[in-house]
Amino acid sequence: MRMIKNGYLYQVTFMANVFPVNCYLVEEEDGLTLIDAALGFCAKGILKAAETIGRPITKIVLTHAHEDHVGALDAIKELLPDVPVYISIRDHRLMNGDRSLDPQEAQTPIKGGVPKKLRTRANILLKEGDLIGSLTAIETPGHTPGSMSFLDLRTKALIAGDAFQTRGGIAVAGDMKPLFPFPSFGTWSKETAWTSARKLVNYQPELLAVGHGEIMINPVNAMERAIKNLERKIG
Repeated sequence: MRMIKNGYLYQVTFMANVFPVNCYLVEEEDGLTLIDAALGFCAKGILKAAETIGRPITKIVLTHAHEDHVGALDAIKELLPDVPVYISIRDHRLMNGDRSLDPQEAQTPIKGGVPKKLRTRANILLKEGDLIGSLTAIETPGHTPGSMSFLDLRTKALIAGDAFQTRGGIAVAGDMKPLFPFPSFGTWSKETAWTSARKLVNYQPELLAVGHGEIMINPVNAMERAIKNLERKIG
């Protein structure tokens, strides 16, 4: 496990040199908000990171319901049963194993590892603009139909889940990077992801934190290049 601090944000990384999976701890007045829960074996590392910071985890927020973002959720909840779990209204269905699509959504199969044995369910379902402490919720469908990103209003740090990746080069979800193609393999609709990526640029974030790859400072120009790269591919 590796932990890097930037302002109120801590990036907690597992398997950094092989298949990097990130989750995040955000400092708030009442403790720490955990964003995503990595893989199943990561629970002890996540709790150790919070112990090192010296603050309790008071909220668990999920960007989406893929297995590499909810893997340790059950184990963490066993130890922290009173901590509320947040996820988007739409991806709560994926959390329940429901891969069905709504009529207005891209009619392509939902991809990626959808949990089959997850026992934990969310306490609070999120929509666009909801506030979780200092974080505002932004609906960014594409990687999954209910993917969400979170912007820290104090610092303009953007925690974007898999809406972007930085491992193997920055890319919008669905744009395959040969050095790290896995987020692309798990993306439901790259056209929808492209629209969401453009939306995120409009927030002019000062930091980009993603599920796979390093944190980027002053990321807007790089995000715009990634959007143009995918735009060329989808026509």
